[in-house]
Amino acid sequence: RLKNVRGATVYTVSDKASDAEAAAKAIRENLSDQIAGVVVEEENQEVADILADLIRRETQSFSLRFARSLVGGLSTAIRMIPTNPHRFAGFKVLRAPDVPSVLLELGYLSNAEDEALLRDPEWRAKAARGIIEAVDLFAAAHRGAGG
Repeated sequence: RLKNVRGATVYTVSDKASDAEAAAKAIRENLSDQIAGVVVEEENQEVADILADLIRRETQSFSLRFARSLVGGLSTAIRMIPTNPHRFAGFKVLRAPDVPSVLLELGYLSNAEDEALLRDPEWRAKAARGIIEAVDLFAAAHRGAGG
């Protein structure tokens, strides 16, 4: 189905997906969590919901900044998906209210070139260095800023 699509993609959480492909991917991944028996419990207390929402907003801001850093760092190390490498979708794994998070998809197994790269230890080391640089830059930018 996606044999011609290749490259890395960075996702951050959003109630509204950036595009139909991101929305469909989030639905498939969230459904696989349900099938695997992962249960995400929601708080029912109104005050806890308000506090969680405030924390979630700040966390989402950190996630967006890190995603930009990650796309920038990886763009010089590995091939990114050409159209919109930073996408948004409602992935459950990105919904922690207090932990900045991104989902990184390094390539498409449905693409023979991406699959070959994912199997290559040198390419994986290059990708890992790009990720480490992005984490270091993000951490340095937020050191002493309360985040």
